Amino acid sequence: MLLFIVSEVLFFFAFFWAFFHRSLAPTQEIGLNWPPSGISSFNPFQIPLLNTVILLSSGVTVTWAHHSIIEKNFTETKNSLFLTIFLGLYFTALQAIEYIEASFTLADRVYGSTFYVATGFHGLHVIIGTLFILTISLRHVSSQISDKHHFGLEASIWY
Repeated sequence: MLLFIVSEVLFFFAFFWAFFHRSLAPTQEIGLNWPPSGISSFNPFQIPLLNTVILLSSGVTVTWAHHSIIEKNFTETKNSLFLTIFLGLYFTALQAIEYIEASFTLADRVYGSTFYVATGFHGLHVIIGTLFILTISLRHVSSQISDKHHFGLEASIWY
């Protein structure tokens, strides 16, 4: 599991490094400025900030679920898992809205390609994580996990 987590970190680091490298040293091909000429970027204090708050909140709710299962408080576990699922779905919906409202595409040079590849893979990661937690929630509701037997919950948290 540790190797998987390290590979995920390095995978996303590569895309963020590409984005930051191009933003810190824009080339003549993109007009020597960042974002490139003709591209209108998102206001970071709107949907991107809201999505950051949602991701941090989902970390809190899934940690709440983990502590609740250890303390044998199964009602709180169920509630916090469903809240985490809601936050994952909300994040995905906001990312879809962001894609629809974007003034640039994947074909818009390095800016569009790094933005869509990095956020697309992150969105896929969130969707898979949400499905993982949904599966754990269904297992919890059917009493297949307990305070002693909950590795699936821990694995979904690590993911």
